[in-house]
Amino acid sequence: MAKNWARDTGSDGASQAPWWRPDRHADRRPFLAARARIRARVRAWFEAEGFTEVETALLQASPCAETHLHGFATERVFPDGRREMRYLPTSPEFSAKKLLAAGETRIFELARAFRNREAGPLHAAEFTMLEWYRAQAPYEAVIADTLALIAAAAPRLVWRGHEAETGRDPVRLTLAEAFRAFAGIDLLASVGGHGETDRDGFAAAAAKAGVALAGDDSWSDVFTRVMAERVEPALDPTRLTILYEYPAPEAALARRAPHEPRVAERFELYACGVELANGFGELTDAAEQRLRYEAAMDEKERLYGERYPVDEDFLAALALMPPASGVALGFDRLVMLASGATRIEQVLWTPPL
Repeated sequence: MAKNWARDTGSDGASQAPWWRPDRHADRRPFLAARARIRARVRAWFEAEGFTEVETALLQASPCAETHLHGFATERVFPDGRREMRYLPTSPEFSAKKLLAAGETRIFELARAFRNREAGPLHAAEFTMLEWYRAQAPYEAVIADTLALIAAAAPRLVWRGHEAETGRDPVRLTLAEAFRAFAGIDLLASVGGHGETDRDGFAAAAAKAGVALAGDDSWSDVFTRVMAERVEPALDPTRLTILYEYPAPEAALARRAPHEPRVAERFELYACGVELANGFGELTDAAEQRLRYEAAMDEKERLYGERYPVDEDFLAALALMPPASGVALGFDRLVMLASGATRIEQVLWTPPL
């Protein structure tokens, strides 16, 4: 008996038929057409702002500086037979910052990015990351960029029955305000001015707020659980929301805020309850960046049994990099919310295997 592809769905409701079947492609075609229109609007916005579009290499010495992000590894074989590990980037950030060190001042890229261990309605192992950087600009400038760009891309965003108008003033909350309002937790009481954290006190406050914890949860794990269980569900899905001034331990590549060393110049933008963008006032202190990188890799090794090498060129480039701010925005997610798609594979021309 022939397989009935049209009715073959997985446990999450997603069709298991190959994306290249004409019936599947016909269903996805309107979302892909929307993707092309939004890409054109994005490029037009950056051109009007005087940005240069760049293309960065996919083979990298290190994929990321984050504990919980996972790269894809491969091996490069040189003509003389020498072999070295290379990685596909989880974002183009390291390369983009090298371009800033080289003298570029306003750059953007619709970059291919790769993240292992990720799948679901909002996640794909291979996806498009929109990143841009402004040299000599405060991170408030790139927050304004993010709002203007999203408004240029679409007048409204929709996800799971919630609709947000992109031209409406956003809600702005510091992480300390959000933790206090939605979880009753004094977030900064557990953070020191030099990056030290009080895991036990933080865990006790989270447990009192009813957050389920594991005995081996680190301070960062507790932070993530409170965000997922208390903060993110409480955000108004009908308003764009900016969460900013993240605690310094949760901002591996961001500089500390000058008015408060316990927090960093990091923000995230949410729409309809979905995280769309993550931005920094960029850290340019190579010595501090090395310390943060090593700490993140120590934690990665503890949790996952692996670590990534340091990109020494990246650290060397920081010595020449000017003060700058930048943003990473999930382009596929933006297309999803702008087009009414419900799964990321609907907006990818050729979904990854």
